[in-house]
Amino acid sequence: MKKLLLVVALTALAVGPANAADLGRPPPPPPPQIPAYIPFSWTGFYIGGNAGVTWGQKGVFTDSFGNSFDGVSQSTVFTDGGQVGANYQVNYWLVVGVEADFNWLTDHNNKSNGVFIPSVGNIQVAADSRWITTLAARVGVPVERALFYVKGGGAWVAANEFTVTNETTGGSFSSSNSNNVGGWMAGAGIEYAFAPNWTAKVEYDFLGLSNTSFTVPAGTFGFSSGDTFTTRNRDLQMLTVGFNYLFTGR
Repeated sequence: MKKLLLVVALTALAVGPANAADLGRPPPPPPPQIPAYIPFSWTGFYIGGNAGVTWGQKGVFTDSFGNSFDGVSQSTVFTDGGQVGANYQVNYWLVVGVEADFNWLTDHNNKSNGVFIPSVGNIQVAADSRWITTLAARVGVPVERALFYVKGGGAWVAANEFTVTNETTGGSFSSSNSNNVGGWMAGAGIEYAFAPNWTAKVEYDFLGLSNTSFTVPAGTFGFSSGDTFTTRNRDLQMLTVGFNYLFTGR
């Protein structure tokens, strides 16, 4: 019995200090938590600006007497403006939206070649575009923070008054009717979110515009009857870079 009590006492003395040491030791730190991955969302309204170049045929003019006034062409000109729109991200691989753009054009002094009309004089036609506006739907495929998209819709271009000038006499006539012309547009671009709410983009657009015409009244420049001028092939192309502020992107 004495031996058993001695063994128990010695065991208590050995285990006691070990337990005391364990009680004074701090607990091990918890394993690090890996934050959950939150993909970038393109959903939200946005507003931004853009700048670039536009080019294309300003149109080939013909009149009701069969004269053709070639050379009313638009060289590459600077354009700048802004856009507003809204996106909705359906899932991880589809973004749909709508966008409206408005751009000014630095397009001036686009004159045709002169055409000599007997008993009238040397006739020249001029027309300058002032601005472009578009309204289009967008469909895109997001890849992380990049969005590859296409767009399509309507386009409208406003021009300064079409002017017919008789270079022989110095007289001129400007149309008084509306010089806005509409058509369709299609484009494609890449947009990249470089900050939680900021994106940058590069975009190409093609604008297919309809024909338009105006009439010079009888008696002007010696015309015995009214002369109707019609312009065709006024399609334009645009290449722009821009930025957007996305109000609810993350």
